[in-house]
Amino acid sequence: MKGESWVRGGLFITIEGGEGAGKTTLIARLTERIYTETKRRTVRTREPGGSPIAEAIRGVILDTKNTKMDPRTEALLYAAARRQHLVEIVMPALQRGNIVICDRFVDSSLVYQGYARGLGVDQVWDINRFATEDCMPSLTLYLDIEPEVGLARIADNKHREVNRLDLEGLAFHRKVREGYLQIAAKFPERIRTLDANQEPARLADEAWLLVKKSLG
Repeated sequence: MKGESWVRGGLFITIEGGEGAGKTTLIARLTERIYTETKRRTVRTREPGGSPIAEAIRGVILDTKNTKMDPRTEALLYAAARRQHLVEIVMPALQRGNIVICDRFVDSSLVYQGYARGLGVDQVWDINRFATEDCMPSLTLYLDIEPEVGLARIADNKHREVNRLDLEGLAFHRKVREGYLQIAAKFPERIRTLDANQEPARLADEAWLLVKKSLG
């Protein structure tokens, strides 16, 4: 897998991390910083979701009633939502020369379904390679945090939606972190690891330096 933008002119950035890592807060701060420093337009989006069809698929995937969902079904649904999201949102934005910042992308599937669910990272990548046509981000920021800390943050956030992944036990979330660390080590030229335990402002400053470098 090559970490490169699908088209020249635009910049594709993804934010990854376990539950409660602070992805939403970081994306908001980065979007503001990019505009302040460069005046370039940033398209903020998320996975699963980001477009009407993909959001409908998100509803199925994360519905707390769907606890019997088979891991392969889950992986396929994520890939389907990803494809629709790319076609409707990401690819057009990159063609326009915009900066796209996406909350989760392929790495989430490699980690959650491939590693934590035990389907195999390579097998899940094969599904997603077909779905994405090798459209990969130029930069991925992985927010590393201990699962216990992340889950405690979620418990304190009364405004956050409760989804099916929140019902998983601590052992599952520990495997998620293990998976992320392995993926980050495998693709260091694309994935940069940041300590998500630090203050949001400091985390945003560190993230901005990496984004600024990618912008040239």
